[in-house]
Amino acid sequence: MTGAPDLVAAVRAAKQFLTYVASGPFHYAVAEALALPDSYFEAFRADMLAKRDVLAAGLADAGFEVFRTAGTYFITTDIRPLGESDGFAFCRALPERAGVVAIPNAVFYDHREQGAPFVRFAFCKQGSALEEAARRLKALV
Repeated sequence: MTGAPDLVAAVRAAKQFLTYVASGPFHYAVAEALALPDSYFEAFRADMLAKRDVLAAGLADAGFEVFRTAGTYFITTDIRPLGESDGFAFCRALPERAGVVAIPNAVFYDHREQGAPFVRFAFCKQGSALEEAARRLKALV
């Protein structure tokens, strides 16, 4: 950041506290979560896996190449099988084309061109929303 010294100092102070103690408020939530029974986490995991599988199947049926995740609630896809190669353009047009939103993976790459044909979809949604998204995406083909 550049600017007047007093403004830069204020931003630097805020940044320091956000960087080093940002998770402080979550400590209470983590302590509560650690007290939950294992069955809670087993059910949560099973639910997320089922949602992942619903979306992955829908994306594959729509023609995407799907990279099935094992540790996040995003599914990365390759859009080249759909005749697309620019994830930014694809994601900008997708809400109007299908009423669905995706994130271009290129934003996470140092060399954006390497991530250009990849987009990701979140599956931390209600099952009915995932089924509807899959139906809409299949209509793109």
